[in-house]
Amino acid sequence: MCSIMVYCGSCADPEKFNKGFDRTVSRGPDKSRIVNTGNGLLGFHRLAIMGLTCSGMQPFEMDGSYVVCNGELYGFAAQRELLREKGYTFQSDSDCEIILPMYKEYGTDMFAMLDAEFACVLYDGQTEEFIAARDPIGIRPLYYGYDDRDVIVFASEPKNLVGLCERIMPFPPGHYYKGGQFIPYADAAHAETVCHDDLETACGQIRDLLVRGVRKRLVADAKVGFLLSGGLDSSLVCAIAAKESDTPIRTFAIGMSEDAIDLKYARQAADYMGADHTEVYMTPEEVISSLERVIELLGTYDITTIRASMGMYLVCKAIHEQTDIRVLLTGEISDELFGYKYTDFAPSAEAFQQEAEKRIRELHMYDVLRADRCISVNSLEARVPFGDLAFVSYVMSLDPEMKVNRYGKGKYLLRHAFDGQEYLPDSILWREKAAFSDAVGHSMVDYLKDYAESRYTDEEFGALCEKYAYAKPFTKESLLYREIFEKYYPGQAEMITDFWMPNKDWEGCNVNDPSARVLSNYGASGL
Repeated sequence: MCSIMVYCGSCADPEKFNKGFDRTVSRGPDKSRIVNTGNGLLGFHRLAIMGLTCSGMQPFEMDGSYVVCNGELYGFAAQRELLREKGYTFQSDSDCEIILPMYKEYGTDMFAMLDAEFACVLYDGQTEEFIAARDPIGIRPLYYGYDDRDVIVFASEPKNLVGLCERIMPFPPGHYYKGGQFIPYADAAHAETVCHDDLETACGQIRDLLVRGVRKRLVADAKVGFLLSGGLDSSLVCAIAAKESDTPIRTFAIGMSEDAIDLKYARQAADYMGADHTEVYMTPEEVISSLERVIELLGTYDITTIRASMGMYLVCKAIHEQTDIRVLLTGEISDELFGYKYTDFAPSAEAFQQEAEKRIRELHMYDVLRADRCISVNSLEARVPFGDLAFVSYVMSLDPEMKVNRYGKGKYLLRHAFDGQEYLPDSILWREKAAFSDAVGHSMVDYLKDYAESRYTDEEFGALCEKYAYAKPFTKESLLYREIFEKYYPGQAEMITDFWMPNKDWEGCNVNDPSARVLSNYGASGL
């Protein structure tokens, strides 16, 4: 990951800017630079992944225009050759160096042309205006706010803007900002037409597109590793990578020492694919002592996100401290596409599709936020193959009647796509899903709940909840998280839409805890 921050006006307070910008130096510890265009400031903390030499340092400049970008632009080499044919020259092997030439050639149409995970801000030296954009899913973070002079400020994380902007909001994915407006250029959640491919054709496409999505994310000048939970999604990513790699891939799993569901399955998957596998164990004391740090780095009060971040943060911390890996591939975004345990209760295929669209549009506030913060705070970069734009587009276009669970097994299409292909053993490929926060150890969630219970009496809980009108806490655990959140992000609760929960309008889903453990169909998922 890298970190960007841009003040879009000539009246910047350098001291305030630097103070905010320095809060995310862990995203880009290699080198930092701030450029004053005369009309604003562009700051960049670099984590070198592509083009490791100093020539790849940002902001990039061309004819008085500048750009900062936290992103991976897949297939950039081909686009760079096209630009060279038009007379452009390049000083580095950085993928992001193509942005300014592309902007000069195509203007804001360029954003829809990118096959990328990105957040960028550029300064047009000719028009003297700032333009910002974010990828269609929001895999790379970007936030904005207005200072007391009503000047817009962009930054990779909300912590950059605390104390500088009164109200901080996420930059909407699939939009660009120009002339004071946020303009949509892509909606990854919505399919213009419905694809009626038969089952075998659809599964063949799913397999081919996911393989391509993994393959392109293996390209890096820095070392690549893999988070392996032992569940279907991360196991598939690792298995594909293992087949694409000439040497054993490095995989990492984490769990509670006493009852981690997934460690044994992660080991099975790693052994099957011949991976160089590392297990990390966490203790109850580490979970509780890390809680405030995790909420501070996440910038959320959401229960699901925080629970699932505990293990992810600690395993990434171990990777950062004990290895020279810089890039991690993860299994996020599969659930939103193919279904959760709770979507088995969808009353219709249309309702399933609507829920998938909602989850894709909100991803940047939940699972994608978790992966970004837990990985980037440890000076690593996250890559998410299930978020490949071609893959997402195809799966979202499939007839929802095919995707809804009528097979007696969740995510049937994804499982069937790789059945008989020797990527994974059947014990992993057809294993029931366990929620990540539960799978690292059922006791971890119980420790967090017990800790929250010990913090408040029933009377204190009732009184403290009344302080909050927006996203009101509804359990002692949710109150504890909200109180810690407010300590670091006072008055910024609207950055998150609400608590991530199953769709309470559906029969069987009106629960008061987001864990799939409380659903009647959890079944063998916890075994």
